[in-house]
Amino acid sequence: MAKPERKRALRGRAGRMKGGRGSGRASSGQVRLWGRHAVEAALKNPARQHRKLWATREGIESLDGELPPGFPVEYADVADLARLVARDAPHQGLVLECEPLEDIFLDDVMDGAANRPLLVLDQVTDPHNVGAILRSAAAFNAAAIVTQDRHAPSETGVLAKSASGALEVVPWVRVVNLARALDEMAEAGYWRIGLTGEADSALADALPSGPVALVVGAEGEGMRQNIAAHCDALARLPISADIESLNVSNAAAIALYAVATRTA
Repeated sequence: MAKPERKRALRGRAGRMKGGRGSGRASSGQVRLWGRHAVEAALKNPARQHRKLWATREGIESLDGELPPGFPVEYADVADLARLVARDAPHQGLVLECEPLEDIFLDDVMDGAANRPLLVLDQVTDPHNVGAILRSAAAFNAAAIVTQDRHAPSETGVLAKSASGALEVVPWVRVVNLARALDEMAEAGYWRIGLTGEADSALADALPSGPVALVVGAEGEGMRQNIAAHCDALARLPISADIESLNVSNAAAIALYAVATRTA
């Protein structure tokens, strides 16, 4: 039987950088990455199409491994590199311009890794938070993060620096309709758990032994009602009453840890 038509994952088409400075989107539509971990991971990623590397000699020496023969490198000083990236960005002597990553499809990540959790972000827009979440997703072996294409940050240097290389190893699926994507997860056998501080059940009690999709809401507002309605269960993290809530990236990391350490 043929698979249903795939939902395209539109990876970062907005937020272009004008001129030299910006969040990490070059005027040509390329992505600019900076910092040793982000650049090194991108250079090692065979799915990346690289355009050019600006670097200090110390930056080149800090890389793990050698660049391929003929790789386009332009040596520059620290001040010159600072003009290519966001203001006060810690570029560590490395700025890489490359193509955005190719689209990822939800059915591909569900087909290949049902024993690994999916992490669904409902309108989490801060690139630092999404970068930190990607880092936790890599650490705890998540299959992918899933976001709505219109309400999530684009692929930029700021996000990649926060992800510390995880942008290159964790699939990022962008969908048009998040509720419909949650329906597809249910059809594929995933138990969908929405994290909210108002839930009666603790996350440990709500976790099944099979495939899991964790859903976290936006900074401040939390999950939208429609998204919560598409979850099979709502659960809370057992935090102290002295703290009202956790940052979304911290909550995601704890939830991923809970899945990684659950008992059958």
